[in-house]
Amino acid sequence: MLTMSDEEEDLFEAIKAGATGYLLKEISVVELPEAVRAASNGQSFINPSMATKLIGEFAALARREEERGRAQPSTAPRLTGRETEVLRLVARGLNNRDIADRLFISDNTVKNHVRNILEKLQLHSRTEAAVYAIREKFLDADDTDEGGPVPRGK
Repeated sequence: MLTMSDEEEDLFEAIKAGATGYLLKEISVVELPEAVRAASNGQSFINPSMATKLIGEFAALARREEERGRAQPSTAPRLTGRETEVLRLVARGLNNRDIADRLFISDNTVKNHVRNILEKLQLHSRTEAAVYAIREKFLDADDTDEGGPVPRGK
């Protein structure tokens, strides 16, 4: 989404609606094509100031969920072994092509797994799936660096 709005509520609504990126119109002419390519490859591209707001909201959401989880036992749906592998790679920031290459499956198979994961977990986006994976500790210490995405500059 390319917008002038830096309001948190607009950001959250865009992500709930399935936006894979959120850029303010102040983005440089050089970064815009990079952002479009990233989105077309299934990666997220978010304006840094908006990413800070998003991370803050996810942290608050995780705390609320953790408190709610203590009050009642978890009845999380069961993912297949392959869906769990795909979820871990999504949480590490890999796009569909990279996941397909790593798991020796087709892009369409990855898309099907991601769709099934989102449906089973009642989530709306890859970003929500990544937050879920981190919150539910689907990532091991080994999952953090090896083969993960290269962080962008600050």
